[in-house]
Amino acid sequence: MVFKNRRDAGKQLCKLLTEYQGQETVIYAIPRGGIVVAEPLANYLAAPIDLLLCHKIGHPYQPEYAIAAISESGHVIGNPREIMSIDQKWFQNEKKQQVEEIKRKRKAYLKERGPIPLQGKIAVIVDDGIATGLTMQAGIKELRDRRPSKIIVAVPIAPKSTADIIKNVVDEFIAVDVPSDESFLGAVGAYYDEFYQVEDDEVIAILDLCIKEAKKYKPEGTEWSR
Repeated sequence: MVFKNRRDAGKQLCKLLTEYQGQETVIYAIPRGGIVVAEPLANYLAAPIDLLLCHKIGHPYQPEYAIAAISESGHVIGNPREIMSIDQKWFQNEKKQQVEEIKRKRKAYLKERGPIPLQGKIAVIVDDGIATGLTMQAGIKELRDRRPSKIIVAVPIAPKSTADIIKNVVDEFIAVDVPSDESFLGAVGAYYDEFYQVEDDEVIAILDLCIKEAKKYKPEGTEWSR
């Protein structure tokens, strides 16, 4: 399975989410790539887009190797043995810095807009793919606190072992393709013909477009996105 680009992947996901048209749904995109995949879904489901901001925490001596992930309110997912093997003062400081960076990003992307109310609604978490699943798991814990009626993870691609982990912590897992671990190409980008680096300006532009569209359907003072 190869996707032309992230929007093509989002359109293919739409076909798997038909039953959620007309339901009270909020799309949660994991930036930056996830927002591009989420845009077609938001249009298809007539649902608002919000951001789910989580950061990986790299090993202090090998930053590219993720040992954990942290959500906006401080939920941490990781291997306890690996976490306990590093300097705990460093780890606590790194968690604090990552949460501060997440808050900075929320302000940069969303200005002063608050989170969309989620209680009693369906949350659909979208990314451009999953490899290890650490950030996705941190995001799921974040949304559980907001008391949705259901949490769905919808992604174009994920290896089977990761998909199985995610399935155990959400109400529904939806993917266009779930290759075996042996056949997984090792990186999400390998499944795309075009997989460019999404910049902050594009994230902001997509969010602003959603807000503009929302004004056609909702009066001032209601939820900020469609």
